[in-house]
Amino acid sequence: MELVAGSYEQVLFGFAVHRKPAASDDREAWAPVADFTHHAHTASLSAVAANSRFVVTGSKDETIHIYDMKKKIDHGALVHHSGTVTCLKFYGNRHLISGSEDGLICVWDAKKWECLKSIKAHKGHVTFLSIHPSGKLALSVGTDKTLRTWNLVEGRSAFIKNIKQNAHIVEWSPSGEKYIVVVLNKVDVYQLDTASVSGTITNGKRISSVTFLSDSVLAVAGDEEVVRFFDCDSLVCLCEFKAHENRVKDMFSFEIPDHHVLVTASNDGFIKMWTLKQDKRDPPSLLCEVNTGARLTCLGVWLDRATDEKASLPSAAEPSPVNKEQPKKIKKETCDVVQKEETPGPNSNSSLTGDGKEPTKGNSPVSAKKREVTNVLKRRKKKIKLT
Repeated sequence: MELVAGSYEQVLFGFAVHRKPAASDDREAWAPVADFTHHAHTASLSAVAANSRFVVTGSKDETIHIYDMKKKIDHGALVHHSGTVTCLKFYGNRHLISGSEDGLICVWDAKKWECLKSIKAHKGHVTFLSIHPSGKLALSVGTDKTLRTWNLVEGRSAFIKNIKQNAHIVEWSPSGEKYIVVVLNKVDVYQLDTASVSGTITNGKRISSVTFLSDSVLAVAGDEEVVRFFDCDSLVCLCEFKAHENRVKDMFSFEIPDHHVLVTASNDGFIKMWTLKQDKRDPPSLLCEVNTGARLTCLGVWLDRATDEKASLPSAAEPSPVNKEQPKKIKKETCDVVQKEETPGPNSNSSLTGDGKEPTKGNSPVSAKKREVTNVLKRRKKKIKLT
């Protein structure tokens, strides 16, 4: 298990988490140990993601850097985007999807590191994207005040919903039966079967990060020291606790045997790991913490799990183990940088496959989206079409 965090100072930090067996009367001890630091970007880091072998980072320098976690080397950089890379999502071991302030969403082959398709997704910035657990749908939000649904089975835009303000986070629930859209300090909870808002959660301050702890419990962090757990059905705050001395910038949650873990990163420089109680009304307990001495911006976790290498856009990226003992600098490996492709012009089709089908507009009946989404999720045997 390895914690990876990016910073305003352009540095990527890596900490291997060592778990010491519990003594007879003591609980198991967790200790993050410095494993590497790497300074490859020329501007602050803005996004990080991990699969079973690689960690990728996005930056305001418009590049995506790739790190081989097994060899601990810099694997190269992707330079297709012409704006800050705002979001990175792995889909298993075979695909990476990136979004940027240039309005593009790019689908990458995570083996050859080639750009399979580049689409003009939003008229403004792409601020966030999320992929359905089935791998058949994706959602994106941008500064054009739209929420867009992407049909990954047929490789095209499926639906455009106009929203009143610019959203900066969108996220599917673990089951994919609901999704949330964040605007400033409010979280709109959407039900997939109705494609409509079932309720709104209001946080104290602007929200910086959310993560689902279960299908009905959402952890929310913002421009403050506190993390809150909300019930997505009743919209009630289940509990809150002070996590840091400064605003929380990012969170990540995962489950391993005997532990449901929440990881938080803050501008105060600390990365903290918390073990969650079965009853989410009870605040979590601190497992361990480490001070990077930097202003952290983004967070990822590289887990010691095996992933099906053959899976095409599976629902989770589960990494393989790396055994390293001493802190080190990541070495640089010779690697061809993926060159920029021609950005689609204003008259080019924005679908993933170029099939020429027009997306459903946001002012169309809700049933149009419902029918589209239902049909996509029923196609269990169809493979993802990316080219």
